[in-house]
Amino acid sequence: MPKFLTPMIAIDIVNTLFLSVYRILELVNKMTKYILLIDDEDDIREVAQITLEYILTWQVITASSGQEGLFKAREEQPDVILLDVMMPEWDGLMTFQKLQADPKTQQIPVILLTAQVQTHKHRKFAELGVSGVITKPFDPLNLGNLVAQILDWGRV
Repeated sequence: MPKFLTPMIAIDIVNTLFLSVYRILELVNKMTKYILLIDDEDDIREVAQITLEYILTWQVITASSGQEGLFKAREEQPDVILLDVMMPEWDGLMTFQKLQADPKTQQIPVILLTAQVQTHKHRKFAELGVSGVITKPFDPLNLGNLVAQILDWGRV
């Protein structure tokens, strides 16, 4: 060890490096979004998950029913929930109401995925308090941009 590099200086250098790495990881973590996708259609879940994970490096967890989605939302606390409107058992609106009634999930933004393109339906969804609506079929390569635009996350 050179004379000018004392053990204390070496420790300071190592601490500074660790702090820098920690700050970089913290920044990366803030850029990474955590998405819960609730849809009963396997193909939709798979395509959306692959697109969001591999193109945008967002973390995506999926659920195939409203009940499973509510459970995962409570446990995982995602940044946003993408929720299909037309599902068996609990449809999207019932699932949304359950999410809103639960103190652990009511603050999570919800974007509905729907094939219903009528303007009055979209207005009804907005009145219920959803953050936005994405019309199916959607371009999987543009899904992340649509989500970011609705939630004002900037460009992705």
